[in-house]
Amino acid sequence: MTILVTGATGTVGRQVVEQLARRGAGVRALVRDPAKAKFPAGVNVVQGDLLDVDALRSAFSGVSTLFLLNAVVPDEFTQALIALNLAREAGIERIVYLSVIHSDRYVNVPHFAGKFGVERMIEQMGFHATILRPAYFMNNDLTIKDVVLGYGIYPMPIGGKGLAMIDTRDIGEIAAIELIRRETSAAPLPPERINLVGADTLTGAKAAAVWSQVLGRTIAYPGDDTAAFEKNLRQFMPSWMAFDMRLMSERFLSEGMIPDAGDVERLTALLGRPLRSYRDFVAEIAAAA
Repeated sequence: MTILVTGATGTVGRQVVEQLARRGAGVRALVRDPAKAKFPAGVNVVQGDLLDVDALRSAFSGVSTLFLLNAVVPDEFTQALIALNLAREAGIERIVYLSVIHSDRYVNVPHFAGKFGVERMIEQMGFHATILRPAYFMNNDLTIKDVVLGYGIYPMPIGGKGLAMIDTRDIGEIAAIELIRRETSAAPLPPERINLVGADTLTGAKAAAVWSQVLGRTIAYPGDDTAAFEKNLRQFMPSWMAFDMRLMSERFLSEGMIPDAGDVERLTALLGRPLRSYRDFVAEIAAAA
């Protein structure tokens, strides 16, 4: 019995592989570059990507459960559909798919709409799947730590509605738990959706206040300028992606990412421990600075 993890060298995928290996599962990791595959002993590394049909056919051979994660790229939807069709061809019925919270509501945001399309195809193709819908990754804030530390501002335009920020380590552990639950079930389990949220629902001002408390100096929240956010992003990512991120941030401002009733309690019970807090995450960054 083998669980295949796609996106295995990424922020979440690496956590999933490590958590599965820690639990003694048979793990195969699909990677573009084996040189980056620094995994625990016993993990089977295979080279390929989600557009390489021959490589996927080989990677899917003998796999019983699939963790499907694909990056935010222009052909994300096509990649996912190729993977799903080849998984079905290989006889794989059990899937855990990493989507995004509110994929059905942020309908104008390209990568949200694409993930919701994948969710619908998983259902229509008859897979026995858990669809994980994570909220904002608190680890995204690693990209702005130098701005916070050097300029005293929290620059992410996340607004005043609130985002239920989750640590990617919690995402990886929950994904591993779900993969093993499906893998070890005597009979296929019914489809399920799980919102992945954090212990804290933070506004821009509250996030800045956490940084202020941890650092012992004032960190300001300059506001909700999504145009400036897009302009800054364009310095290190393609224009289409920067615009996608701007559209997402505009939905942060209008709707936020608020947990449903019972989400935090459900995840706490699943993990058997509290979810990681944003304050602890910031404290780790500060300690390493």
